[in-house]
Amino acid sequence: MVDSVKTWRLGSAPWAGIEKTVARARVIIDNDFSGDPDDFYQLVHHLLSPTVEIPFIVASHLRPGDPMDPSDHTATNAERLANEVCEVMGLEHEGLVVRGSEVPLSDRATAAPSAAVERIIAEAMREDTDLPLYYAAGGGLTDLASAYLIEPRIAQRLTLVWIGGAEHPGTVSAPPQIEDAPEYNLRIDVAAAQVLFDAPDLAIWQFTRDIYRQCLISDAEMRLRVRSAGAVGRYLYDSIVDVRARMAEHGLLAAETYVIGDQPLVLATALMSQFQPDTSSSFHEVRPCPSIAGDGSYIHRPDGRPIRVYRQVDTRLMFEDLYSKLSEFAAWQRS
Repeated sequence: MVDSVKTWRLGSAPWAGIEKTVARARVIIDNDFSGDPDDFYQLVHHLLSPTVEIPFIVASHLRPGDPMDPSDHTATNAERLANEVCEVMGLEHEGLVVRGSEVPLSDRATAAPSAAVERIIAEAMREDTDLPLYYAAGGGLTDLASAYLIEPRIAQRLTLVWIGGAEHPGTVSAPPQIEDAPEYNLRIDVAAAQVLFDAPDLAIWQFTRDIYRQCLISDAEMRLRVRSAGAVGRYLYDSIVDVRARMAEHGLLAAETYVIGDQPLVLATALMSQFQPDTSSSFHEVRPCPSIAGDGSYIHRPDGRPIRVYRQVDTRLMFEDLYSKLSEFAAWQRS
């Protein structure tokens, strides 16, 4: 538990002088918070963004044996860590974080029940709001796929914004020295991605591996723009320091940069343009939705429904907004 911090509630942004926020969209956050600590950056950034309403946060699992957390209860660990972030922020968060399934789908026809699945269906099927609903996923897709298998009508009522999947054919090459396996987030639950990419009426906005690897910040930025931003900034900075220390034990030397690759989830949901709301400073293409093979590769479908695949993201807007909100929040906490 964190002592001596100001408390606040979702629906307000006192650090920005906003007593009651007015949301433009609803965003369900889904991430594997016991994995790469870039998840924490995305979570904090979303929570500090006053134009999105966050009904709940899904704490989801990693793939079995993931070196970031090789336990068999990664969703439970993710739940604990997401709650810890909320405590560091002074956010009143009872009931906000919901645990997802601890395991991937067993096949493409069988849901993996969880408390998160029930909440996803309930939120998507609400009739008392016209706010668009985005499902912002920075890891695997087990819980959304399970919700769809149980209640397929949710596909028409939300947009999946996903950080994951390999580069599409004809765009760019895979990174050097990449292992011959599905992309990291896809590998968490290939069957779940297969279910959702084959869902005939689900809108998908995809940020593939080549795009999230663009989201680099330097060590100097982290020291000057993140670590300096109060308790929350120190928490975020230390999370990177900790994971680098663990990597060093296995001979992986630290670079002067780190990929904060889940941040486009905030860009695509909270940082849209005022007029004709869209991600107007980032570039995407619309292409037929492929199917996904068991090895994670794409199966071209000329008749696939259109999906949005991003080709470039506005990293200046995305990271400057993060740094500015961290600074504002820290100043409010100190005042």
